[in-house]
Amino acid sequence: MGFLEILIIGIGLSMDAFAVSICKGLSTRKLQLKHALICGCYFGFFQGFMPLLGYLLGIQFKDKIESIDHWIAFILLALIGINMIKESFENEESCNTEFSPKIMIPLAIATSIDALAVGVTFAFLNVNIFIAISIIALTTFIISMAGVKIGHVFGMKYKAKAEIAGGIILICMGLKILLEHLHIL
Repeated sequence: MGFLEILIIGIGLSMDAFAVSICKGLSTRKLQLKHALICGCYFGFFQGFMPLLGYLLGIQFKDKIESIDHWIAFILLALIGINMIKESFENEESCNTEFSPKIMIPLAIATSIDALAVGVTFAFLNVNIFIAISIIALTTFIISMAGVKIGHVFGMKYKAKAEIAGGIILICMGLKILLEHLHIL
């Protein structure tokens, strides 16, 4: 898996964090750089850490399921993508205005659970995990910071669209992995 594919996955994974960052920006009366940095750091760190954790779990089973690893990657990415699209239609517009660790850590964990599953798929693919988690973490950091500003300026207008886009991206990447392993692409 190359840089571009990992970057695309990173963008797809970061859409949940982007949506929450939009919400945080919307709830902030006087936006400061520290608000964007807090979101970027929390979401970026957990989006980078969770794939590593998933990868470490996945390599425990790699030898046992190598013949169907492409199906597992496809199913996990498709399920994550479908779930993101489904969540985009749910009407959760309340935002907590705090940026404290007791608020940010649960949000960061919740938005990075998908990244854990993606990390499991990385164990079955030819991926340099340290490059992958660096790309995902940095992508999420940047996108989350932008989300805070966008939320502050535009409000909730882009939250659902971001989740739909993220879901579609992950489904497409899962399909690409499957088709490549089946030698259709």
